[in-house]
Amino acid sequence: MKPMITKLALMKTRLLLSAKVASATKVASATKVAAATMVAVASLAATAHAAAPGITSSPGGASRFNLTAQSAFLNQPDGASVYSWGYGCVSAPPSGSFVPAGMPSAFCSTMQVPGPTLVVTEGQTVTVSLTNNLPTSAGNTSMIFAGLRAAGSGGVQGLLAREAVPGGSVTYTFIATTPGTHSYYSGTQSDLQVEMGMYGAVIVLPKTVPAACTTGLHASNKSVESAHGEADWRLAAAAYDHDKSCYDREYLFQFSEMDPHIHTAALNQVNAKGNCTAGAVGCTLEVPTEPYHPTYYLINGRSMPDDMDPNYDTPYPHQPYNGNPHMHPGELVLLRIIGQGRWQHPFHEHANHVRILARDANLILSSSNAEDLAGAPLFTTTTTPGETMDGIFYFTGRGLNWDMYGHHSGDISDANASLPCYPDANGYYTTQSSPAAPVSAINYYEWCQDHNKPLEVAPVGDVGSGGPATLPNPLILSTGPWYGGSPYLGDDATTRAVGPNTNIPPSGTQANPAGERGFAFMWHSHNEREITTNNVFPGGMLMMMLVDSREFVIDESL
Repeated sequence: MKPMITKLALMKTRLLLSAKVASATKVASATKVAAATMVAVASLAATAHAAAPGITSSPGGASRFNLTAQSAFLNQPDGASVYSWGYGCVSAPPSGSFVPAGMPSAFCSTMQVPGPTLVVTEGQTVTVSLTNNLPTSAGNTSMIFAGLRAAGSGGVQGLLAREAVPGGSVTYTFIATTPGTHSYYSGTQSDLQVEMGMYGAVIVLPKTVPAACTTGLHASNKSVESAHGEADWRLAAAAYDHDKSCYDREYLFQFSEMDPHIHTAALNQVNAKGNCTAGAVGCTLEVPTEPYHPTYYLINGRSMPDDMDPNYDTPYPHQPYNGNPHMHPGELVLLRIIGQGRWQHPFHEHANHVRILARDANLILSSSNAEDLAGAPLFTTTTTPGETMDGIFYFTGRGLNWDMYGHHSGDISDANASLPCYPDANGYYTTQSSPAAPVSAINYYEWCQDHNKPLEVAPVGDVGSGGPATLPNPLILSTGPWYGGSPYLGDDATTRAVGPNTNIPPSGTQANPAGERGFAFMWHSHNEREITTNNVFPGGMLMMMLVDSREFVIDESL
């Protein structure tokens, strides 16, 4: 258990980083862009990113996973340690089983919440063996794979699936027929077992990646990332067998909640019954699951600010997956979203809507033309328990009405201050521009209409002029040491914009890690109580999308 004072101090420090987030406003195009109050931030040491980590086996043929159901305690930001149940690996998977490759600290615990993300390929025959190592009094347990037709063997027949008795095993086999994001969860006494943490995700990758996803814009984005030293952390180049499901970066988010009173009641009964004999009179749990009053709201098993710590971080031996997305302007970000638990969660992504590709791994296609996707752009990705959705999020800076890269046409001793911007057919500076943007350009994918537009002509003072907004006076604004202080992308963009003698960022501020200055957009539940931890704000279902300039390397291994 972590001391509460330590966690609260960490939360306060994180707020200096992340609570200064962008407001969002509607524009005529029905997208949301940052309002004038947008600020730049620098993250704390060892910036954590999310990706979609999981376990897999070699492509083609059969894919086997050996899982266990066990109990453990989950750490929470308020210092509590909550008794829970979950799925995990019977033993460490063989080398090469963790994806995406390159995460040096990856592990698959004997119990984790959510359970291990199972990554398979369309057409594979998948076998999952589950051993029931829950306390004997917890009784049988099982797994249901939503949207996938699984056949069970061994164990005993339950109401919804074959079940593993205490100490016993059951095997499920299915063919990964449908690409996309699927959920799995217990089909045994689900009101209790899912609440205790028995759920996870299956990601089915398309067998064939459409050619459009490896050429044109997407190939250019990968070339740009590579030119700046970034690896490709995607599980695939497309979410589906469809050329409009291409993406450049991806994240998996599982939303759930916990009522600690139920967990405490389960622990008390387990302890009271001790080593009882399975099937004996009295060797069962009678834990009431109503009335239901959750006080912990989780993204991938963690609450804010824990969800911004790295994947596989040591303080979370049973909560390995984080929730801290990053991107560069112009990238298409695939969001894999699952509603776990018992409640709907209206999750809001600031900076833009999310264009939905599919629900429950079913592409939403136009009734008149199957080549066109027809998913709605959602203001909140509201998930029903058990429902999954795949959607595309993007941010380009279009419509801000100022140059977010901090260019300046004046005589400033910075070569990047006068970088060009030649619009392509869509108005952006890309390899399709003429002259073409070099892949090394820090303003690759800049919206050229805003090139050289000032945010303020007078950056220090009560009233600015010549730009769309006036920032607070940095000479009187108290910001804290982790506030970047700049409304521009890039670690030296303020100097590029207003010259070497500017008072922005405030004297003495220090980026950690050095070089990161980006826009922070708060992503959070629109149910206000769900952005608290045990009724204390901030916490719960809250995280940040950090939009970084191209020169900052987004390392998804963290």
